Amino acid sequence: MEQDGIGALYEEYEKLKSKLEDEGLFDKKYKKEIPFMPKAIGVVTSQTGAVIRDIINVTTRRFPGVHIKLYPASVQGKGAAETIVKGIKYFNEEKNVDVIIIGRGGGSLEDLWPFNEEITARAIFDSKLPIVSAVGHETDFTIADFVADLRAPTPSAAGELVVPELTELKRRIKNIE
Repeated sequence: MEQDGIGALYEEYEKLKSKLEDEGLFDKKYKKEIPFMPKAIGVVTSQTGAVIRDIINVTTRRFPGVHIKLYPASVQGKGAAETIVKGIKYFNEEKNVDVIIIGRGGGSLEDLWPFNEEITARAIFDSKLPIVSAVGHETDFTIADFVADLRAPTPSAAGELVVPELTELKRRIKNIE
């Protein structure tokens, strides 16, 4: 009996997840550290969605001097995984950011599929720069989440995880003085 629809897609997800886990792509020993105070953050996402606005709002509120560089990518549909991979490779080649966030808002398994493709997983694993996966909502898990150096439960949370809060840093310094 062959599964149809979401069942077949979920089966494909589980099969790839198991394969990549067996190859060690999820292993903690390969996880890169997220820099404490990045000067520049690369974001691979849609240029028109709420994700980039949320990341900009959160990061610049917490740490106003940080630079955010967008690599506009398709995050849904045919060819989306390839644009995500191009964005990861672009930032690695240019070396103009300290950390990369890849993300999109929530959606169905089909909507999130580009983040479950093998080419995306391997690009994340091969990245010399640390990558934060910020795909979907708290309950959504993609293969990108398992391979990434850090998983953020939401795109806004990714913004909080990659930069410290400047006012808190200033308060700590004042206390030390």
